[in-house]
Amino acid sequence: MQLYPNLIKEALEKVTYAGTKKNLIESNMLADDIRIDGMKVTFTLVFDKPTDPFMKSTVKATEAAIHYYIGKEVEVEIKTETRQKARPQAEKLLPEVKNIVAVSSGKGGVGKSTIASNLAIALSRLGYRVGLLDADIFGPSAPKMFNVEGARVFAEEVDGRNLIVPVEKYGVKLLSIGFFVNPETATLWRGGMASNALKQLIGDAKWGELDYLILDTPPGTSDIHLTLLQTLAITGAVIVSTPQQVALADAIKGIDMYRNEKVNVPILGLIENMAWFTPKELPDNRYYIFGKEGCRQLAERMNVPLLAQIPLVQGICEDGDNGTPAALDNEKSSGMAFLALAQSVVTQVNRRNRNQAPTKRVKV
Repeated sequence: MQLYPNLIKEALEKVTYAGTKKNLIESNMLADDIRIDGMKVTFTLVFDKPTDPFMKSTVKATEAAIHYYIGKEVEVEIKTETRQKARPQAEKLLPEVKNIVAVSSGKGGVGKSTIASNLAIALSRLGYRVGLLDADIFGPSAPKMFNVEGARVFAEEVDGRNLIVPVEKYGVKLLSIGFFVNPETATLWRGGMASNALKQLIGDAKWGELDYLILDTPPGTSDIHLTLLQTLAITGAVIVSTPQQVALADAIKGIDMYRNEKVNVPILGLIENMAWFTPKELPDNRYYIFGKEGCRQLAERMNVPLLAQIPLVQGICEDGDNGTPAALDNEKSSGMAFLALAQSVVTQVNRRNRNQAPTKRVKV
């Protein structure tokens, strides 16, 4: 028996690729590299992406087809390659991002997402290139806060990879799982699915050059936090809390998560949100609804900076709901407070980078 290319192609026409329900030749999956050496044949099958779920089964079916339709004595070597390049390894992710800051909280309801959104905008207003990753997979809120709930996200081919292009608003590059799910439907995902979705938003997106990438993390400590710590070398974390003792107790756990010897992410500081209430009618009055100076006392006890005290102002909530965050208006006291917060974060990041070695990803 003599082997020749058309004989191989005829055998491959008998193999159906599950991804297209067509044979391998019709699916244009055979590369132009058939090599025949006596009774040995070598060729390459081309798949769309490195994570193709049918890759292994297709290779086995192809080898079986050659043995069945041509002969069992044929020695088959099948290589695979992908049209879309694989995602870079974790240590090579986001090489153009200078600083990654996690905005975290021990419990929900303390205004973490409001802080993260306004911090990102304030940094942009200070002249920095900023991205915001809404990492709260099960409760994304950034699209609403930026008034881009109806935005359509598309992909762009870059160096052989299809990358998600972030939405840009108020000078901030923004990505959220909220762009890909129905806002009125619960996201019923197991931890692994949520983590994989988050990795795509990080590694399969066109973030480009950034001075700061702000991570709006979920409340508490969870799979999502571990995924972030394993995927990214986080420059530092800021912890958001209200002054009340229940919130402060959870904030201590958040600090401990980052300070854990296996994690070792520097704490840039604490942010006391809803520090006091000031009504519109009495702008000079302060009412300490949730307690007074709780975060300041905790910051002193934990030996970390207090970055800001953000008042409970009706306008901050209204601006967030309207998609026009308070940091956009420096004529409001709340807008000035967020600009001051951004300056404090920049100062702490610069100090951290000057005095400490770069953070390493968590390896498990």
